Amino acid sequence: MGYFVEVEPDVNLYVEDVNPEGRKTLVFIHGWPLSHEQFEYQFNILPSMGYRCVGIDWRGFGKSDRPWHGYTYNRLADDIRTVIDTLELDGVTLVGHSTGGAIAIRYVTRHNGHGVSQLVLVDAAAPVGFTEDTANSLLEQTLNDRPKMMQGVTDTFFFQSISKPFSDWFNQLGVRAASWSTAAVIHLLRDETLYEDMHNIHVPTLIIHGVHDKVIPFEQALELHQNIRNSQLVPFEFSGHGPFWEEREKFNQLLMEFSS
Repeated sequence: MGYFVEVEPDVNLYVEDVNPEGRKTLVFIHGWPLSHEQFEYQFNILPSMGYRCVGIDWRGFGKSDRPWHGYTYNRLADDIRTVIDTLELDGVTLVGHSTGGAIAIRYVTRHNGHGVSQLVLVDAAAPVGFTEDTANSLLEQTLNDRPKMMQGVTDTFFFQSISKPFSDWFNQLGVRAASWSTAAVIHLLRDETLYEDMHNIHVPTLIIHGVHDKVIPFEQALELHQNIRNSQLVPFEFSGHGPFWEEREKFNQLLMEFSS
């Protein structure tokens, strides 16, 4: 089922909640500039294995409201807290991909792991996001030819070949976002870091990262693993930035094993 959760006056986030009676809840936080729909190949499988899957569209992305303000790690983490409290979730596995991984890290540190029993970081944009040069290039494209920018993101996203229909679908996930929120998160990824946060994570953490990632280099996964206590790193040898699709069977199995 899908519904909206108010996170502040006149700002509602879209939440997809599949199999609410599942024995274990996984909360998915998507990457920039996508939506919860990027996890289609998890939502198709994991509920049939007894898991509850909750996908949250950040403010400005997917089906959520598109305010002008609020695109900081603190505000985005606070939005997640409101959803978790509203749904009365506890003992969840929090799964964050790319920028969603960075938001998940800030959530766990800012809210002392409230409601979270395990953390999964998938090609997380942490402890840093974009370099200044990359961010400035993406900003210029976003403000002048956003569909072309999104096509460039798609072209560098995957290591394995994707079909033209899949590429078209993936592009549409990105261009559904508001242009101003797309740009604001580029600023976020350029200007905010998570060096202090990674030392203050106290829940078991699984780090998944594609060896061939051209968006967030694999070296950043090594840095996270070295600095997050009680973490394990699983390299995905046949993935770029999208192991949730490129090696989805392995990815889904790992999520189930880690969350059990």
